Amino acid sequence: QSATCGGCGPGYATPLAAMKGECWDVCPREEIVYVPCIYRNTGTEKPDYLATVDVDPKSPLYCQVIHRLPMPNLKDELHHSGWNACSSCFGDPTKRRDRLILPSLISSRVYVVDVGTDLRAPRIHKIVEPVELFWKGNVANPHTSHCLGSGDILISCLGDPSGNGKGGFILLDGETFEVKGNWENGEKVPPLGYDFWYQPRHNVLMSTEWGTPKALANGFNPADVERGHYGRHINVWDWSTHTYLQAIDLGKGSIPLEIRFLHNPDAAEGFVGCALNSAVHRFYKTEKGDWAAEKVIEVPSKKVQGWLLPDMPGLITDILISLDDRFLYFSNWLHGDIRQYDISDTRKPKLVGQVFLGGSITKGGAVTVVEDKELQGQPEPFVIKGRKVPGGPQMIQLSLDGKRLYVTTSLYSGWDKQFYPDLVKEGSVMLQIDVDTERGGLKVNKNFLVDFGKEPDGPVLAHEIRYPGGDCTSDIWM
Repeated sequence: QSATCGGCGPGYATPLAAMKGECWDVCPREEIVYVPCIYRNTGTEKPDYLATVDVDPKSPLYCQVIHRLPMPNLKDELHHSGWNACSSCFGDPTKRRDRLILPSLISSRVYVVDVGTDLRAPRIHKIVEPVELFWKGNVANPHTSHCLGSGDILISCLGDPSGNGKGGFILLDGETFEVKGNWENGEKVPPLGYDFWYQPRHNVLMSTEWGTPKALANGFNPADVERGHYGRHINVWDWSTHTYLQAIDLGKGSIPLEIRFLHNPDAAEGFVGCALNSAVHRFYKTEKGDWAAEKVIEVPSKKVQGWLLPDMPGLITDILISLDDRFLYFSNWLHGDIRQYDISDTRKPKLVGQVFLGGSITKGGAVTVVEDKELQGQPEPFVIKGRKVPGGPQMIQLSLDGKRLYVTTSLYSGWDKQFYPDLVKEGSVMLQIDVDTERGGLKVNKNFLVDFGKEPDGPVLAHEIRYPGGDCTSDIWM
């Protein structure tokens, strides 16, 4: 699989070209995916690794891990990944999408992985040690990595080297992968950081806020929300001057995580999923030229007994938009469902698909639901190929054509251990959901299960999903 197109550089000319698979020298269907696998907090003293998983139904190795690249250190907490080059460099024949950038959330190391030499057997190309981030940028806990049209790589961070919150960024040189320093200019920096997306045609970068690294490192304490250790803002940056312009307040205890602009590079709007209040906000450019947000989806909490709190939020943890900007998907990690919304009218998303894949409210578990505004009864436990799935749906990735949604069940090892102890004992899974792209609708593919509980060194926590040719959450069009 490669996205080379008569020497026009990595990626695709437009989001719709990606969706139709134009420029591919083979069929655009994804054949392998890369998934970081985490051992931190599982009791197994082994390094995290990058798994290559075969997702080609025609392959004899379908649904199997075909390669594992262990990191040379323990307890990194691999988390999200990004590319050295994507569709933001389309048109530059000197660029290739051949290095996967793997920041470590806890150790603050950044691994640069060579996937160009052998797509199916990645190898480590370079390691950026934590001191580089500490000394050159006074930042730590790197999270999201996006490639820039300039050739550099931009990584958002959660904190400073002491574990306090700080929404700064670090720039890596796209050729040497040396740390160049901070991206941001000026004295003003948001108090917290997490995810980001940029839209050059509107001269804007938007970043979100999770929490203070030392508060969230080992688990979630609801009192930390009251103490201001968790985020509530979308932060607006000037793309050309790298200065912090504006904070959009989404409310106390909202915890805005993944942020996605519409893929159309002309669009001046997008969506952000808020974990704790389980709301999706649409953000948009106002007539004055600044930015604002409005709540467009809210998942009601359930009144429960036998859980950490009397009200259980859905906990929206991941969110993505199909390449044609027609559907929005998100996962409720605690309630256990994935939802599909038609966003043809971005101000009025319509629920068109929903599927339950585990979660904390299944029948026969420790939690009793005493009041539910949405469901008639507690969902059945989710079983596939005889395996009862622990945890709930978390990271999601959509095939380029929009027809297959891949899902993993681990959020972050410190929170997995607290909310889903069985997940840490038994390992996570990867599932695949078939999507009706005409009318909307979600259906679990009963033939697809990657069981990370059966890994050679013991059960592991599998996180974000990446395709070699780029995907809905890593490519930005200029």
